[in-house]
Amino acid sequence: IMQLSIVPALALLLHAQLGSSFILSCYFTNWAQYRPPPTIFMPDDIDPCLCTHLLYAFATIKNNQLATYEWNDVELYSQFNALKNQNGNLKTLLSVGGWNFEQKCTGFSQMVLSSANRQTFINSVISFLREYEFDGLDIDWEYPANRGGSSQDKQYYSVFLEEMRAAFENEAKQSNKARLLMSAAVSAGKDTIDSAYQIPKLGQSLDMINVMSYDFHGSWDPMTGECSPLFKGPEDQGGFIYFNVDYAMNYWKSQGAPAEKLIVGFPTYGNTFTLRSAANHGVGAPIAGQIGLSPYYRLQMKGFQIKVDWLKKSNFGGAMVWTLDMDDYMGTFCNQGKYPLINVLKKGLNLEQTSCTAPATKLPPIAGVSTTQSSSGGGSSGGSSSGGGSGTSGMDSGFCAGKANGMYPNPEDKNQFYNCSSGKTYFEHCAAGLVFDSSCSCCNWA
Repeated sequence: IMQLSIVPALALLLHAQLGSSFILSCYFTNWAQYRPPPTIFMPDDIDPCLCTHLLYAFATIKNNQLATYEWNDVELYSQFNALKNQNGNLKTLLSVGGWNFEQKCTGFSQMVLSSANRQTFINSVISFLREYEFDGLDIDWEYPANRGGSSQDKQYYSVFLEEMRAAFENEAKQSNKARLLMSAAVSAGKDTIDSAYQIPKLGQSLDMINVMSYDFHGSWDPMTGECSPLFKGPEDQGGFIYFNVDYAMNYWKSQGAPAEKLIVGFPTYGNTFTLRSAANHGVGAPIAGQIGLSPYYRLQMKGFQIKVDWLKKSNFGGAMVWTLDMDDYMGTFCNQGKYPLINVLKKGLNLEQTSCTAPATKLPPIAGVSTTQSSSGGGSSGGSSSGGGSGTSGMDSGFCAGKANGMYPNPEDKNQFYNCSSGKTYFEHCAAGLVFDSSCSCCNWA
């Protein structure tokens, strides 16, 4: 009897040491600054008390070293991490990679291939994160051993994570600072999971495993489907029986991932489709294409509550949100307050009473970054890229002069477009994997 009582007692002790029992990780995207006014989204628009962890997407890899992507990333890093001056418990991570990140030659595959390359990258990560005041790194490799990657990626990814974890632990001892955190965004598709990951080894190295349990259905399917269904539906046949949150999360768990490290992905957007027949409009209805993505705050919120209840009963580690800016962050669309969807998660995960107070010592300013608030968006922000890979490099700051209000494609890059408002030029680009579609003035699948 005494032996049996030790286990729950130990669990309670660990629970107390870890603090809040759930994680709420929320992604900020550095292209949300190019949204049309008044929906431009900047780090200053983030509620510092909303999430336990904030993830900044995306950085890139150049010459096997961590590097900025957008022309003003360093300035945005400063604003992003300054949020910790309002919430001493907040943790921030820099996310590297993303769907559009090139894997070959300059990407993840090349970096993990040799011990020297891995060491170069890991050293750059430590210095980069410390310089810009992040608390950790989020690896968004989509996906090892897939999409042009090498079959060796699966093994080398595990080795890379093991080496980075050891380096982070060693650096923490030497610097007398808190160890840098490690998380990864991972696939929710069974076939990709099997080919990409040595799950038990990932579970040992990572602090958080952010399962991208969304985009189960879209324009690549012949029929309508929910973006992130919790369970298998009656219309699901064949391989589609695996395309749901419940199966994906429990598959990760069954293959050796610790449940407390598994973070369930919640999308704040949904898909919109063009139907073949208006009379057939249910789930599983034949489609002629996809119109694009719609912010989820226009859809029902009940699903988030159902999922968060399921998450808690399943003893998973928390929720991951993609993305902050697609929720009703201004509170003007739903009339249910700011961030209605994410607040459903915050309340459901019992995080409302979590302390949110300024730390005793504020973070020092990042060297070389002005503390003067800069304007968000606008015509002055283009054509001045210093990052070498800016999402808006080459766009014309005077494009909208004399043009009617509206959205116009960038003929040089299908992912980019101009938004003209009263003669002012706003540079924008679609989310990863999408192109601007003039027929609907929206972002659509290529």
